[in-house]
Amino acid sequence: MSEHSRTSRAFWATAPGRGEIRDLPIAEPAAGQVRVRARYSGISRGSEALVFSGRVPESEFARMRAPFQQGEFPFPVCYGYSSVGEVESGPASLIGRPVFCLHPHQDRYVVPASAVVPLPTGVPMARAVLAANLETALNAVWDGAAGPGDTIAVVGGGVVGLLTGALAAAIPGCSVTLIDINVHRRAPAEALGMTFAEPDDAPEDCDLVFHASGRDEGLDTALRCAGLEACIIEMSWYGDARVSLPLGQAFHARRLTLRSSQVGHVPPQRQPRWTRRRRLETALSLLADERFDILVSGESDFEQMPDIMPRLAAGDIDALCHRIRYRHR
Repeated sequence: MSEHSRTSRAFWATAPGRGEIRDLPIAEPAAGQVRVRARYSGISRGSEALVFSGRVPESEFARMRAPFQQGEFPFPVCYGYSSVGEVESGPASLIGRPVFCLHPHQDRYVVPASAVVPLPTGVPMARAVLAANLETALNAVWDGAAGPGDTIAVVGGGVVGLLTGALAAAIPGCSVTLIDINVHRRAPAEALGMTFAEPDDAPEDCDLVFHASGRDEGLDTALRCAGLEACIIEMSWYGDARVSLPLGQAFHARRLTLRSSQVGHVPPQRQPRWTRRRRLETALSLLADERFDILVSGESDFEQMPDIMPRLAAGDIDALCHRIRYRHR
């Protein structure tokens, strides 16, 4: 084992809006473990931005823990869940294989072999960083029970909203509109099979609405889009923010349902057959579609994370998925 292989480097959030890269020791894998050399990881502008800004409510400290998280909320904490790399040590059947792992931003790490999922043929490592977001989108489409021919609105054109809309648009006969205040979301929406509208032109009387903007105004728009007896699937996570809703308007008259969707649980009707691993494997297989490359809007070297994360969290960079690239010594 070389000297470089005995250490790893990981990104830690150390205070609201601040982070640093720390050197960590790394052990040789034990039986049943693998050592992964990361090639890419993806930054989520939703939950990761809230973690980086110190906005995780104390009541959610336990539920918000990511797999293989180091440290504790609020700070210092090593957080993230979208890592792609190659197995460099472990069972012979995995050595050299490209894999996905729900792991924080770290250039090398040791995890149980069961924690990595080999990439399917046709899914490049650079695109596989979208797997965690696509898994969230898949869960939401299940929660919404979208069916053929439905008229669907997706409010919020971040990565999760666009992926949700793409899955819904692939259902035969479905008409999907992505709604966002940012007109630059038109191109990815149309590339993924949706039409685009700004809030003032949002469709009404929809059969199903997904909300993923993370803003009060977006949820207001989602309620306006929903038709009689329709369901709004709430995908946004607001951290410690309070949300104001116009429930005194048509919410009751139209008998609307506002339902949360959260990737931590497989929907009850699927639990007898679906495990989290099967869901993740399915999300990875769906990424064998080069159209999804449009959702990676930027890339930086790992060493740049202390400078990039504050800008992403503050919204100074108009990013979808920002990909981190690892250059190994």
